[in-house]
Amino acid sequence: MTDTAHLYAVTLDCRDPQALGEFYREVTGWEVVHDSEDYYYLSDGGPVRLGFQRVARHATPGWPDDAKQFHLDFTVRDRREAEARLLELGATKPEFQPGGEMATVLRDPAGHPFCITDAL
Repeated sequence: MTDTAHLYAVTLDCRDPQALGEFYREVTGWEVVHDSEDYYYLSDGGPVRLGFQRVARHATPGWPDDAKQFHLDFTVRDRREAEARLLELGATKPEFQPGGEMATVLRDPAGHPFCITDAL
């Protein structure tokens, strides 16, 4: 850790911060720490928050093209069980799956790709 900067939040652009924030609240079990018309933040009590910011003309990130820019990775106890639950919550599963037996790529309701992998 340096004295230069400390990561405070990772914030995803989207059209509906509350809806996407609620999806990830279900995914992570984290608590809502800020909720306004344009911003929604979650935290597990640690130093880093997961945020969602309203962007009226948000364009869905590409997958698997280069327009995705970044993705989130989550570990889960049982990948098949977690995949089923996440699909129930509104995630979708793209056809292209580069992780093989290591990871499953899903897309959140706003189209951001994210991965789930078995707990390390």
